[in-house]
Amino acid sequence: MSALHKKFGSDYQVVTTTSSSHQKDKRRKRQRFVDKNGRCNVQHGNLGGETSRYLSDLFTTLVDLKWRWNLFIFILTYTVAWLFMASMWWVIAYIRGDLYRTHDEKYTPCVANVYNFPSAFLFFIETEATIGYGHRYITDKCPEGIILFLFQSILGSIVDAFLIGCMFIKMSQPKKRAETLMFSENAAISMRDGKLTLMFRVGNLRNSHMVSAQIRCKLLKSRQTPEGEFLPLDQLELDVGFSTGADQLFLVSPLTICHVIDTKSPFYELSQRSMQTEQFEIVVILEGIVETTGMTCQARTSYTEDEVLWGHRFFPVISLEEGFFKVDYSQFHATFEVPTPPYSAKEQDEALLMSSPLMAPSLCNSGEKNSSLDCLELLEDPESTTKLPAKVQKMTGRDGLPRKLLRMSSTTSEMTYSLGELPMKLQRISSVPGVSEEKQVSKTTKIATEAISKSVADLPPKLQRLAGGGGRMDGHLPPKLRKMNSDRFT
Repeated sequence: MSALHKKFGSDYQVVTTTSSSHQKDKRRKRQRFVDKNGRCNVQHGNLGGETSRYLSDLFTTLVDLKWRWNLFIFILTYTVAWLFMASMWWVIAYIRGDLYRTHDEKYTPCVANVYNFPSAFLFFIETEATIGYGHRYITDKCPEGIILFLFQSILGSIVDAFLIGCMFIKMSQPKKRAETLMFSENAAISMRDGKLTLMFRVGNLRNSHMVSAQIRCKLLKSRQTPEGEFLPLDQLELDVGFSTGADQLFLVSPLTICHVIDTKSPFYELSQRSMQTEQFEIVVILEGIVETTGMTCQARTSYTEDEVLWGHRFFPVISLEEGFFKVDYSQFHATFEVPTPPYSAKEQDEALLMSSPLMAPSLCNSGEKNSSLDCLELLEDPESTTKLPAKVQKMTGRDGLPRKLLRMSSTTSEMTYSLGELPMKLQRISSVPGVSEEKQVSKTTKIATEAISKSVADLPPKLQRLAGGGGRMDGHLPPKLRKMNSDRFT
């Protein structure tokens, strides 16, 4: 405990979430859609005539049955097949009269040494299992026995392929591989990288890897549409890194899966207080290919609202040893408390927006045509600065950042006011985005020159000759006026 306080500070407190019986009794009991072990609590009823669809896919139906029913069907099928075929051999011997002439050495029976039902059953088992005939064998005087032998071989191969294949598929199913994939018992909500984040932990107990492991999250929550339709189990997607590729896992050691609560998240308006009245369930689905068998494995779990801990973070489980990394699974479910605001992400964004320094110019009177320099003087005034919020005052005194921003905004506003005094054509040229000042000046000069040329054309001929001479018109002025004229236009 002292080492933890030394590492994380005195504000942090370890909470082991391997909950005791007292904590479990305090939790609200309600129906889950997906159990912690991944089993879905869904039963299909009132199928009517749709039950025949199960028989159309008999192989999958047998694989999906429980083990006790699989073993019962396996034993029952072989027992019925053996008894049926043994009865067929006994019927052939009975019809031919082989049962009554067993001691006649001159008589050739269909099957030698078959004189009752047990001997016919033993003959079938020896033939089916290819154990060896001994002194029971088919003779060439029995064509019906040869036909029955061929039918027995084909039927036996079909039954073996069906039942043994079904048992093999069921034994090789990767469901048991999911038992060695762990999920944390609780999820946690705390700040990470300056953002409110929902987190939970996954781990792999085996040394064999999960190839192409991918994780997905679904939020199950009842809601009502604006049209009045009630959706009891509406499924919403929780982004756990799909856009960045963070949902593709390299699951060698325990990983903490994060869902950033932003404007696109269904938890954007969730706070610590509202979580006490909300009802939702987070379903986590982990998929991957088993490295040893190449089969796809899926592990599932879920978290209800009372299993989401606000203001907690998972305890580190990886430590560096001599030559390897060690994972301590005794702390896999453990969390510790961290300082976390109890407000929702939406409330935090609104508070941050209200306290932003870019909101400071609104303190000036926006109804009048004031420049931002007036707001700058207002911020520089100590008396007016004390009226600002504490966070804005602190940011204002940090290297003059708001003043610099206001000076930049004042330049833009003054430029806007000056453009309002220009003609409409010049205003449109000046407001074109991406046009530099040099291009704007050249266009303005060109338009002014055209206006002067047009005005000269309206003058009398004598004055036109004087004006067309360019600098010749200045030649009739006194030297002092020519110098003043040149200083004015340069």
